[in-house]
Order: sequence, then C-alpha cells, then structure tokens
Amino acid sequence: MLPLATRAPAKVNLSLRVLGRRADGYHELDSLVAFAGVGDELSLSPGEPAGVQISGPFAAGLSTGSDNLVLKAERALREEIAGLRSGRFHLVKRLPIASGIGGGSADAAAALRLLARLNDLPLSHPALLAAAGRIGADVPVCLEARARMMRGIGERLGPPLRLPRLSALLVNPGVAVETAVVFRALGLQPGQGHKAGVQAFKAGDASPGTPATPAALIAALAASGNDLESPARAVAPAVTEVLSALSALPGCRLARMSGSGATCFALFDDCRASAEAGKLLAHGRPHWWVKPTVLR
Repeated sequence: MLPLATRAPAKVNLSLRVLGRRADGYHELDSLVAFAGVGDELSLSPGEPAGVQISGPFAAGLSTGSDNLVLKAERALREEIAGLRSGRFHLVKRLPIASGIGGGSADAAAALRLLARLNDLPLSHPALLAAAGRIGADVPVCLEARARMMRGIGERLGPPLRLPRLSALLVNPGVAVETAVVFRALGLQPGQGHKAGVQAFKAGDASPGTPATPAALIAALAASGNDLESPARAVAPAVTEVLSALSALPGCRLARMSGSGATCFALFDDCRASAEAGKLLAHGRPHWWVKPTVLR
C-alpha cells in the first residue's frame, strides 16, 4: 500500500482559565481551542517494520524510542484493538518542542487518525477516544483538530465551533517550557480553587452563540485571558519579551500566550497585516520562530 499521510496542526489556546486544582493533583481547565494552518506532517507506511523516523527543522533531540508520542499512540490503540494493522511512521517536525501549541499531542492524534484510516475506524470509535485520553490531556481535542471548548483536564470537549477565520502570527523565542513547571509556579494546592483567575470566554459553547466576525471574536477574547501567562513569565522571562514585541507590531489587535508557553500569538484584521507584521518581527528577531497563519 502507498503511505497514508496527514497534517498535525498546531493547537492554540485562544483563552485558558484554570478553575482550580483537584484532589488528585490535576488542574481543572476551561479553554477555547483553535487550530492553525501550520503544523507537523506525519505519514504511515503500512506493513513496514514498526517504528518512527523523524526529520524536519525541530527533529533534533526527539526520541525515536518507546517514549515517542507517536509510538505511544500506536501502543495505546493496539491495547484497545486486537490485530491492529500498523506500519512505520515518518514525522516531519516543523513545530517547536515544549512550546504550548500541542506539537507532541498533535503528532499523537495524527498517528491515531492514520491508524483509524488504515483499520477502517471512524474517529468517533470508543477505542480511539480511550487511547487518546490515555496519552495526554491535549490529545483528545487534537484528534479531530476542530475548534472547541475544552474542559476538565482535557477530557470534556464541547461541540465543534464554527469560528470566523482569525489572521494570526505565532511566535516562539526558542525557549522550551515544561508544562509541569508552569503549573507548579501557579502555586495551587490540591483541592484549591483559583479565585483570581481570568474571565472565561463567554461567547457560548455552540456555533449560534459564537461571534460571527473576526472583529467580534477578537473583542470577546479580549475580555478573557490565559491564567498560565503570569507563572510562565516567571518561569521563562522571554514570554514577556515576546508579548511586548507582538503588542508593538502595527495592526496587532490582541497578543496572548498559548497553553503554558512559550509560544505566543497576535491577532490581526487580515492576512496581509499578519504577514507584514511577521516580516517586520523576523527581521528584528531572526532567532525567533515566526509564522503568519490562520486560526479556525
């Protein structure tokens, strides 16, 4: 068979509220998630010896061993489905690592999608959902890669949302930020609520309640925020530098951090404005990862 291929788009937390920390130590979240036009690429060659080959600008340092998230996804699904057909994966790593845009989770979800296609499984199959939940908190929302509200520790997903296209600029300063370190810096104890949290996104959980234009959506997002931004700034001061640089760009309507950082995004009125801003920023910060894109 010819190789099967799919994209693993970057996940962007347009808003992120931490509601508190559960007794088991996990943090309860409320987040509006969208997906970008940039991402990794994953292919699967059916019938070839199991494993994963990695190339691309961010391949260095990634393991091809059993701890690789693509292989973890394959094992998790194999434990759910006896006789699972598989093969060898090839990952083209274009997204920065440990950057708050779900690169590893997107790769794992992409692996599940390819295995589902090879084994004639719908994405709604319980085995796929169970496997996704076991791999990581962001994997379930990345499985279909559609804009949604994500709650709990990532296991409770709202219905798909028809968001207007947002012209955006994604920027990472080349600093890897561990999610666990940022959550520790938040300082919540088990069973403690986060009373000082940012406002939740209030546009509703279904398409009819979602702002119909980019300007309306940006205005709604401006009233929300990311609760992890402050602790991430303390852990990685480069986040503050990125947000300041984005806010100063011509035409920037909103600048915010995604996930636990250090990737941040800026929103603009149109793609031309985001592209021009990207050129300007890349010229001044050539060592930063700067990507104009569309979020939806």
